[in-house]
Amino acid sequence: MFPEMARNPLNLLGKSPEELRAFLQDMGEPTYRGRQIYHALYAERRSNFGAMTNLPAALRERLAREAAIDLPKIVRTYRSDDGTLRYVLSLGTAAESENPNTKTATIETVFMPEENRQTICISTQAGCSVDCHFCLTATLGLIRNLTASEIIGQVVLALELNRDALKPQTNVVLMGQGEPLLNYEAVLAALRILLDPNGMAISPKHTTLSTSGIIPGIEKLGLEKVRPKLAISLNASSNEQRDKIMPINRKYPIEKLIEACERYPLRTWEHLTFEYVLLGGFNDSAQDARRVARLLANLRVKVNLIPWNPGELPFEKPDPSRVEEFRRILTEKDVRAFVRYSRGQDVMAACGQLALLESTGGLGSSTLSQISPATF
Repeated sequence: MFPEMARNPLNLLGKSPEELRAFLQDMGEPTYRGRQIYHALYAERRSNFGAMTNLPAALRERLAREAAIDLPKIVRTYRSDDGTLRYVLSLGTAAESENPNTKTATIETVFMPEENRQTICISTQAGCSVDCHFCLTATLGLIRNLTASEIIGQVVLALELNRDALKPQTNVVLMGQGEPLLNYEAVLAALRILLDPNGMAISPKHTTLSTSGIIPGIEKLGLEKVRPKLAISLNASSNEQRDKIMPINRKYPIEKLIEACERYPLRTWEHLTFEYVLLGGFNDSAQDARRVARLLANLRVKVNLIPWNPGELPFEKPDPSRVEEFRRILTEKDVRAFVRYSRGQDVMAACGQLALLESTGGLGSSTLSQISPATF
């Protein structure tokens, strides 16, 4: 049994190799132990020091006294009929954040198993300040930014919870609660660990960051040596239309956003992804499709068309025939376009539905199964 932990132990989850080496040096231990801890934390996903058998027993006992590995706490788990899992997680306070706001936070993470892969949708903020009017997360407002530990902890936890059923490929999408580029430093710190071949070893080709169009963040991301793929949430074919549903457009209008995308340094294998939520009778006409094609004509892109997912907001699902017509027009204009039907709608786990709701109400709450929190 390991000794009782110190009153304010340092959380090692989310720490880089350099930070871990510095911590070990301060402890008077050999600095190479930092790399061993890094490997155990991320490559082996060891969630307690006792399981880090690459370390001497005396060091493991000392780490148990002076450090911690703080994973998010599971409040509730919902399982969809399609196998999707929505985890409601408690994060406590932002003790590691430079943000003086230390509110406790509750967020959501979604795990989507498929035949040959799993996709984990993670949050980067608790709530969101961008206020897209078709998204239920916007109703929460911004509670606080997440730390690097809290961001990467969602991936570690989801993989651990499903360890016995994991497929060869893991995709990570930063599309949960929050605007990733408004929490830039913590997001990039987490991504450097996620994408590190010696860390979590998630491929950049299988990692996507979605933004509402924060142009300074897009420009900064393009300069990073280690970065995920980029997805732009467009959702409109004109400034007038986008202003009505995405207030951020007034600061970063479509033409400026497209110019930033034209400057973005794509890798040889990479396309920009544009996400377009189709709102019935609002932005799903043939004219909209033609305008979108013109906007994207000079970019190497693919477009994900996402029929709006029902929620307690004043919008309608698009008619399937209009969805197909929209896709066909883009394709005929040489714009790669795909229709993405979100999974987990029956447990409020789909795109735009993450708002900490306890049930789906009129959407079929009887199908919502609740699983007891797991422990490790």
